[in-house]
Amino acid sequence: MEKTLIQADDYITLWGIIVVLASISIYLEQRYIWASKITGAIIALIGAIVLSNTGIIPTASPVYDAVWTVIVPVAIPLLLFHVNIKKIFKETGRLLIIFLLSSIGTIAGTIVSFFLLKDYIPMLDRLGAMFSASYIGGGVNFAAMAAKFKTPGELVSSAVVADNLMMAILFIILMIIPTLSFFKRRYSTPHILEVERQGAIEDGKTLAESFWKRKDISLKDIALSVGTAFLFVIVSFKIAKYFDQLIPSREDVSFFMNLLNGLFGDGYIMLTTMTFMALTLFPKYFENINGSQEVGTFLVHIFFVVIGIPASIPLIIQNAPLLLLFAFIIVIINLIISLVAGKIFKYDLEDILLASNANIGGPTTAAALAIAKGWKNLIGPILIVGTFGYIIGNYVGTILGNWFSTFM
Repeated sequence: MEKTLIQADDYITLWGIIVVLASISIYLEQRYIWASKITGAIIALIGAIVLSNTGIIPTASPVYDAVWTVIVPVAIPLLLFHVNIKKIFKETGRLLIIFLLSSIGTIAGTIVSFFLLKDYIPMLDRLGAMFSASYIGGGVNFAAMAAKFKTPGELVSSAVVADNLMMAILFIILMIIPTLSFFKRRYSTPHILEVERQGAIEDGKTLAESFWKRKDISLKDIALSVGTAFLFVIVSFKIAKYFDQLIPSREDVSFFMNLLNGLFGDGYIMLTTMTFMALTLFPKYFENINGSQEVGTFLVHIFFVVIGIPASIPLIIQNAPLLLLFAFIIVIINLIISLVAGKIFKYDLEDILLASNANIGGPTTAAALAIAKGWKNLIGPILIVGTFGYIIGNYVGTILGNWFSTFM
């Protein structure tokens, strides 16, 4: 057993530490300007890394497994409930287009990076699935692909280390780009100009606090949000298990059959598909539920804590450098294609950067960037458009992962 202050079987203490750290990260983000710029997600990650590397908490525990197997799937529908599929095309169609163009950058980057490094990194087909899905839909899809392709825990830990470090680097890049005259001269920047006119603080509050203001949320809202999310998880995972047993998935069957199994036999893809269908068929039901975005975002912060825990410093030194290069190539190609496509189709710089961020880090981190930068009019649309990545990310990851496996 790992020698730490808190043992792996001290479940209540570990749960408490995770939840408290997630809560503190959200509080700091909404209380202090410096924390708002860093974002609560990064604070949660750094806090977890510090706790695990100083021997306070273990790097592995059934508690963390519970977060991956329960918290992650429940967070997916909760973050999707406030998405009106029709409004995506009516209100955010233009932003959706640059998001999809940016996702092409992720696909291209993953393919290039895979063929450059497949002879140097083991199981890169599985990692390719994880990173491509994650860099279209965010960290939730990372977990989904890791579970789907049964990636060994130590490899997942190394990938998490590289992904965490890459996200930190990307955040720095995205925060700096809008301040550079090189980009300001070549792209329109209406939201940046608006912030410069109004200042960085609103009513004495951080922009994160202004966005996540108090809302009219009842006990019924919480019950319907959490209850519906769990119902979707139960039904979709049962249906996926049925198809997984029905459709063969082995090395001796065709690529098409393996692909069918991956699409219909995967619980996470079935979950996103079921939620997508429910939102289309019953939009008023979900429009009348308040609080799902808040609960889902809180669960995502718990997830951020847990994915930061295995990021041990020795692991970074031993295993992460090549994986960091793999992630770096994907991110740079994504960003280049996003900027080029945005220039061709005359997008604002803010739209381009948020679309790239929503792909690589998910809608919550993109919204956090918009909140931190003060681009208030883009917060809602990027949350809506970014959640679309949850829907398509797992499909992309599944297809690429199965294709890459033929080269390993």
